[in-house]
Amino acid sequence: MELRVLRYFLAVAREESISEAANFLHITQPTLSRQIMELEEELGTKLLNRGRRNQKITLTDEGMLLRRRAEEMIELADRTEAEFARRDELISGEIHIGAGETDAMRLLTRAAKTLHTLYPHIRYHLYSGNAEYVTEQLDRGLLDFGILVEPADVHKYDYIRLPATDIWGVLLRRDHPLAARDAIQPADLRNLPLIISRQTMVQNELAGWLGSSFDTLHVVATYNLLYNASLMVEEGLGCALCLDKIINTTGDSRLCFRPLAPKLTVGLNVVWKKHQVFPKAAELFLQKLREMNTI
Repeated sequence: MELRVLRYFLAVAREESISEAANFLHITQPTLSRQIMELEEELGTKLLNRGRRNQKITLTDEGMLLRRRAEEMIELADRTEAEFARRDELISGEIHIGAGETDAMRLLTRAAKTLHTLYPHIRYHLYSGNAEYVTEQLDRGLLDFGILVEPADVHKYDYIRLPATDIWGVLLRRDHPLAARDAIQPADLRNLPLIISRQTMVQNELAGWLGSSFDTLHVVATYNLLYNASLMVEEGLGCALCLDKIINTTGDSRLCFRPLAPKLTVGLNVVWKKHQVFPKAAELFLQKLREMNTI
């Protein structure tokens, strides 16, 4: 059986008329009649009850069975054809994302997950680093997108401000005396051994909150990524000034996070080079980010 002939048969069953089906199929009535008779001969059974002229055609029991089977076969054939047609429009590619450590990375992850459902051949490459690293890689064309935690100079980039903020605070051991506090005030940091970010702009922001220079603090170490610094905190070297939700302090963790008071929050931006011409995969990712940013 040919799919073309099965389509002819289904048209006759639907129109209940050889002439109407022939008009619908844009073939001659004798041609259609011959195709149906050849199908009956091939199956060795009568499929149609042909009445008098101008009477509607009905299906025999065998014709009704073939109609069900033909509809299933045609649907499967059409779906298979459509799937292979979409393969000609297969969207794949590599998306390179650089980010400082921030819980806002979840927003980009959700965009990637949504896009992956539609375009599973897109691959994502993540690079972790501070703002200097991310902007350097962006400027060299090695990253498509970066997440910058404020304060950061975003004016030379195109960017989207994310609908999220990070909170500054102190990472410390649960057995530390300050762990009993709900928040950490500037006076609490005096003479406290501190582990701080190496970023100059971040230090300036925190100095503004302190109301004094960083030179007045007891800095025992600096970091660019927090995980290794958290090990120093855990071993008792000092307490880390950092953003919340980067280190897991739940469950059996020996560490806890206490926010600064007065509260100090920072915004976050997804940035990319101005006048960037993206490949299709990165263009779709940016479109998804913009959609999520307006929800």
